[in-house]
Amino acid sequence: MKRLLDIIIAILALIVLSPIFLLVSHKVKRNLGSPIFFLQERPGKNGKHFKMIKFRSMKDAVDKEGNPLPDEHRITPFGQKLRSTSLDEMPQLINVLKGDMSIVGPRPMLKEFVELYSPEQARRLEVRPGMTGLAQISGRNELDYEERFKCDVWYVDNHSVLVDFKIMWKTVGVMTKREGINAPGHVGPSLFKGNAPQVQSEKVES
Repeated sequence: MKRLLDIIIAILALIVLSPIFLLVSHKVKRNLGSPIFFLQERPGKNGKHFKMIKFRSMKDAVDKEGNPLPDEHRITPFGQKLRSTSLDEMPQLINVLKGDMSIVGPRPMLKEFVELYSPEQARRLEVRPGMTGLAQISGRNELDYEERFKCDVWYVDNHSVLVDFKIMWKTVGVMTKREGINAPGHVGPSLFKGNAPQVQSEKVES
């Protein structure tokens, strides 16, 4: 049922949003040049990699050694506006049709993060990643990673058609208010650097 709903919603969304899709494509081409899409490998269900599609929001700026400059130096006012409205995410409807993603699910993170997950956090890979999810309506990039992962695992254990529709409905409000676009002190999300080691308390025998 979930996969069928994903296909129906993605097709309807692409039809309804096609004028906006074409307009954004034109503006990306005019402001940032070609290519208009940004493709990046992300881990999907069971950790299988796929190429996630987004509209480009950054220019190709590099340092003297040819390394990309930090995001804050590559993002443009146009790109920031594109992100704040979440219009850069529209091409992921194609990922949904291909079966790489779902409309609702844990957001696909960088593939480099996977080896840093705890066994509990890795459970977020048990379902297809989503265009939106519980973490996105609960604070988005303003949440720390521990809170995001808790939201993701809760969704894995409790997802249903009703839960999906509730998340989709609340996503509209979050997009309208443009909340949680950036992590504190960052352009976009911060990087996950692994889990802090747990300090083991020693038992003192009397």
